[in-house]
Amino acid sequence: MTNVPDVYSYVVARDFGFAPNPFHGSCTLATCKPGIRKSAKLGDWVVGTGTAARKRAGYLVFAMTVEEALTFEQYWSDDRFLQKKPDLQGSKKQAFGDNIYSRRAGIRGWNQLNSHHSLRDGRPNPQNTENDTQTNRVLIATDFVYWGGKGPKIPARFDICAKRGHRKNFSEETKTDLIEWIQSSGEHGYLSEPLDWVRTP
Repeated sequence: MTNVPDVYSYVVARDFGFAPNPFHGSCTLATCKPGIRKSAKLGDWVVGTGTAARKRAGYLVFAMTVEEALTFEQYWSDDRFLQKKPDLQGSKKQAFGDNIYSRRAGIRGWNQLNSHHSLRDGRPNPQNTENDTQTNRVLIATDFVYWGGKGPKIPARFDICAKRGHRKNFSEETKTDLIEWIQSSGEHGYLSEPLDWVRTP
C-alpha cells in the first residue's frame, strides 16, 4: 500500500503574498513556519487557511505539494528565484519577494534584504531573522494553487484548520480525501490577489 503524503495545515494570519510567495511560477515558503519548513518531506502537502480576524476562517488560501527544498544559500544564488528578491520600489509582486537571506561575507550570521520582514526604516529585523533562519530550508512547489482572499470554503468533514502553530496528524482517509478534493477543482497556480493587499498603499 502506498503511503499517503503528510498534510501540514496552518492559518495564514497575514496574507501579503510573502509567506507563502506564489509569484513568478512557483510557490515558495522561505520565511515564517520554521517547524513546517524543517519537517515537510518531498511529496508532502502544505495547506494554508484563512484567519478569523479577516472573516476567512475555514477557507483555503493556498495548497502546495513540496517538490524541492533548498538552503537559504542555494535559494539566494539560484537564477530561477532572482525575481523573488524584493524590490520595495517595484510592483507589489516584487515588493513582497521572500528571497531575503544571504550569508555575511567572513562573518557568522545572516544578511536580511530590506523587505516585508525588515524594520520600517529598512534595517534588518533581528526577531524575524532569528525566527526565519532557525530552519535553513526553503520549500518550493510548481504544483500549487493560490487563491489568496478568494479561496473555497473547506468542507466541515475535514476539520483541518489549526488554532496555533500547525496541524499534521490527520488520518490516512482524511489526507486522501482532502488531496482529492483540492485536485478535483482542476485549478492551478496563482489565481487571485493576496487578501491583505487591500490594506497596503
